[in-house]
Amino acid sequence: MAASTPVAPAGGPVGKSPAPGPHDAGAPPRRRALLHRLDVRGAPYAFVAPFFIIFAAFSFYPLVYTSWISLHRVELATMNVMEWVAFDNYVALWEDERFWNAVGNTITLGVISTVPQLLMALGLAHLLNYRMRGSTFFRVAALTPYATSVGAAALVFTMLFERDFGMINWMLGLVGFDNVDFENNKWAAQIAISTIVIWRWTGYNALLYLAAMQAVPRERYEAAAIDGASRWQQFLTVTVPGIRSTIVFTIVLSTIGATQLFGEPLIFGQGPNGITGGADNQYQTLGLLLYEEGWKNYQMGRAATVAWVMFLLLVLVFVVQRVVRRAASRRSGPTRSTAS
Repeated sequence: MAASTPVAPAGGPVGKSPAPGPHDAGAPPRRRALLHRLDVRGAPYAFVAPFFIIFAAFSFYPLVYTSWISLHRVELATMNVMEWVAFDNYVALWEDERFWNAVGNTITLGVISTVPQLLMALGLAHLLNYRMRGSTFFRVAALTPYATSVGAAALVFTMLFERDFGMINWMLGLVGFDNVDFENNKWAAQIAISTIVIWRWTGYNALLYLAAMQAVPRERYEAAAIDGASRWQQFLTVTVPGIRSTIVFTIVLSTIGATQLFGEPLIFGQGPNGITGGADNQYQTLGLLLYEEGWKNYQMGRAATVAWVMFLLLVLVFVVQRVVRRAASRRSGPTRSTAS
């Protein structure tokens, strides 16, 4: 008796049929291919879409709208009424002495707060980079000022720099100096405000430098030590070049922060003088000038103009920084090739 062999049904071999696709089992091959292509190519854009939506709503749109307001005469009480003035606000700002005074104060405050801050942060990070007892405690302590609110820090330092009963003047009196009027003296006020900024941001920048230092290979330090380099020479020839990108990053952050300096001088003024940066605008920054134009003089068009000038100044600083870096790299390029 001959054995019968099973006959394969039409459309495939005997056995289980292939599992349905992830999208639609009954979809034709072209549709499945299209859905697969959309899944592979469109999924990354879907994942990053929330960021761009939030950025467009809370950053890009306000930036564009502020530029539009800066071309109009707009008052705070009647924001829906705009009078087209073109670039008159920019011309008026260019001719305003308060603007140039605010630019000068912003630059000086930025220099005397940023340079010591970054140098101190670099030295502190270098010390924390070595193995020492309680290193975790010191790292947390370095970050504590950054976690403190700007209002609390400014109020405490305002009491310290008070003219008649402040601790700073009390300590100066112990060594024979007269009381210093930190609020009404231009340079004394700027030094006091810079002290607040230095105290708040030194630890934060130190931890950034520390993280970058720990990523520098130990072999470089060992090679430098074999060549007879001291700790100071290792710091200059190994550590600083190894964290150069982080140093540039902190300089950029500090420049942005100095341009937008607002809370410290406002609270330091202790009242109406805080908005104007002192009785003679001796420490008024661009941020305070923006606030004065918008919320004291109720001129939102002028305030928007100041905001856009601040943005353009930052762009100018970054362009100059890039040009200087490219020029320095071009100069060092031929030197290296010649030496090799």
